[in-house]
Amino acid sequence: MVRAGLTTERLVRAGATLADEAGFDAVTPSALAKLFDVKVASLYSHVASAHDLKTRVALLALSELADLATDAVAGRSGKEALVALADVHRDFARTHPGLFAATRFSLDSETAATSGGVRLAGMIRAVLRGYDLAEPEQTHAVRLLGSVFLGFATLELGGSFSHSAPDPQDSWGRTLEALDAVLRHWPQVSG
Repeated sequence: MVRAGLTTERLVRAGATLADEAGFDAVTPSALAKLFDVKVASLYSHVASAHDLKTRVALLALSELADLATDAVAGRSGKEALVALADVHRDFARTHPGLFAATRFSLDSETAATSGGVRLAGMIRAVLRGYDLAEPEQTHAVRLLGSVFLGFATLELGGSFSHSAPDPQDSWGRTLEALDAVLRHWPQVSG
């Protein structure tokens, strides 16, 4: 139990580790106070509230995922970029399940507008440029990709694929093939 040098950054990093070990819901001021062997009240000079603590962990998670996505997609386009972006999301969920959950924490509009979530959405839009989708179809496609990445990873983390064949990796590959095909042949809807 470490007390010396308690800072906001150390608290947030400890919250991120706790999220991955025990789940994002376990990230509370009381849990961190116990970890650092301090009184809960002493944390409030570093974070304003439990909500502020969770927001900071969510911002860290979004930033880390955006950094990974940026690196993965760099220099790629089309299907190759799509697969790289999708794999980053799935790998992040499997490696950092608590931080993956934190990326879905509800942020107020002002905070969200300056978060790594904006970079992630921009990365998805950059990938979609390879599929030549104009608005509003591009926004629909961003939502589709986000839903598939989140849905597959959430089901996989929850064990939904562990009791049947084929292997989830095979399903993941087929899913990405299907997404690529849908994006290349995006349905034209007349209004």
